[in-house]
Amino acid sequence: MKLHNLRDRLLQQEDLNFLLTNRVPRIALTRFMGWFSQIRQPLVRDASIAVWRLFTELDLSEARKPRFDSLHDCFTRELKPGARPFDPDPEVLASPCDGIVGACGEVAGLQVWQAKGFPYRLEDLFGDPARAEAFRDGCYVTLRLTSAMYHRFHAPHDARLQHVTHLTGDTWNVNPIALKRVERLFCRNERAALHLRLERGGHPLALVPVAAILVASLRLHALDLLLHGRYPGPHELPCDAPVDKGQELGWFQHGSTIIVFAPKGFRLVEGVATGLRVRAGQPLMHLPEDPLPAGDQGVGSTS
Repeated sequence: MKLHNLRDRLLQQEDLNFLLTNRVPRIALTRFMGWFSQIRQPLVRDASIAVWRLFTELDLSEARKPRFDSLHDCFTRELKPGARPFDPDPEVLASPCDGIVGACGEVAGLQVWQAKGFPYRLEDLFGDPARAEAFRDGCYVTLRLTSAMYHRFHAPHDARLQHVTHLTGDTWNVNPIALKRVERLFCRNERAALHLRLERGGHPLALVPVAAILVASLRLHALDLLLHGRYPGPHELPCDAPVDKGQELGWFQHGSTIIVFAPKGFRLVEGVATGLRVRAGQPLMHLPEDPLPAGDQGVGSTS
């Protein structure tokens, strides 16, 4: 307990936290962790998980497997069946992942906030003004996954995954301390924009997984690819994959942030606010009462 208290006091020192997690060779450390975490050696695995427990509240009681092949295997663990039930209400968009709610609310035109005083624009995040336009004056929620959380993410509703854009970039930490200091951080980091079309009402939806230091790889079931900083392309990846609400879409190699974007007419479920801890499957947004007009069924631009 004393060690955890010391850890918490150190991590609460913002200058020290920012220095230790950002003023370092971020990309090199991330690549090293990608290699180190996959070492399949029992002593390395056990020592790594033990050190991990010193710095996080790691709970493996819900893990499907009792033992892991490597640190990476533990990071990307599956859960026991039924551990994350998804709200069955067809009028509710569920959280795609476990996380802590960061900035959230209404999109102001095409501008959103990563933290107070630090705006960014959707066209910069998506890398495509036409795709961003679908979410003008819409609704968004930022979900930050801590390192100890469950790192897989799921379909928030019955939908079709229609397009993925991979954008290379940096690996700044995405914790609240960095978000208050680094302008347009989400637009600087490596990320992917997943564009979906809801079966109910035909509404567009976007999930944007954002990488962070030590966390810069993404695996999607719909694409037989591992997206990462050295992925050679192509970076525009059209697809047509139907997904059911709660179906697993993929996973971070370690964990980071997912930003959920919905168009105008969606609204946050009561109680969803900065600082709230949510689990995959919990209600996140209410769908609009009216379906999308037939002429607005495109994903925002051509594939």
